[in-house]
Amino acid sequence: MDTGWFGGLSVLGIQVKCFHEIITIGYRVYRSYDLPWFRTLSWYFLLCVNYFFYGETVADYFATFVQREEQLQFLIRYHRFISFALYLAGFCMFVLSLVKKHYRLQFYMFAWTHVTLLITVTQSHLVIQNLFEGMIWFLVPISSVICNDITAYLFGFFFGRTPLIKLSPKKTWEGFIGGFFSTVVFGFIAAYMLSKYQYFVCPVEYRSDVNSFVTECEPSELFQLQSYSLPPFLKAVLRRETVSLYPFQIHSIALSTFASLIGPFGGFFASGFKRAFKIKDFANTIPGHGGIMDRFDCQYLMATFVHVYITSFIRYFSIFKKCFIR
Repeated sequence: MDTGWFGGLSVLGIQVKCFHEIITIGYRVYRSYDLPWFRTLSWYFLLCVNYFFYGETVADYFATFVQREEQLQFLIRYHRFISFALYLAGFCMFVLSLVKKHYRLQFYMFAWTHVTLLITVTQSHLVIQNLFEGMIWFLVPISSVICNDITAYLFGFFFGRTPLIKLSPKKTWEGFIGGFFSTVVFGFIAAYMLSKYQYFVCPVEYRSDVNSFVTECEPSELFQLQSYSLPPFLKAVLRRETVSLYPFQIHSIALSTFASLIGPFGGFFASGFKRAFKIKDFANTIPGHGGIMDRFDCQYLMATFVHVYITSFIRYFSIFKKCFIR
């Protein structure tokens, strides 16, 4: 299966399962099984929001294919209007479903559904956007979060003495700091290894002539070896004036730093959420590990940062360089 299709469908599957886990908690906590239409409306809103975001992706990345199909041209041209009309229909259905004895509970669950959509669908859309920028923007951040989870646990297990945060009593400063340095080193090495291969660094594009996704391109300067002058203290230690690096390796330090210093707060947020509702895990999908959301609580936060980082520091400076630097 093509990289684009496989990645997109995998993200969609994880997103749907995470949505199901969070919504199910809401049903249980508020005992809302008897609310009229509410299960139906929750999934209907999920469908509407996915239609909007995936339609935007189709318009952006399948332009050549869409231009050949007249029916698709109509859907793309009026995509946002159709999306709004679908959402408006769900909104009206919700208002019509209001029952006097359940007003407050129904509005609780309406808000719960929309916050869940914000957490799952919006973030998963950004994951797919990152994937289309190149597999390396997908793999390095995800693997950095996983590396931080593992190394922070190991450092905490063997050296942990000082509690880090009350929301997660088992987290320690020693694990937090050890995880940070380990993740930065891991990200730097992973960036070097992946930057060598066109498959990982080229944007994922749809080619209408072969009717499939391709990852072929002339690698940008970001993925070409450059010589950098070493600071004086490193020159003395390494006994060399310069070092050859891929520029992406420097960016990987920023990604790894976020994954190890800010990413864990996604986990702390999830821990606080579970404590608030007195549950151990989001679900029992994975025996011994809880639900899918328990494994991806930090990944969604990371995906947002990567997307913001690309648009703010990669794409912007690429355009700036083309326009003003000759």
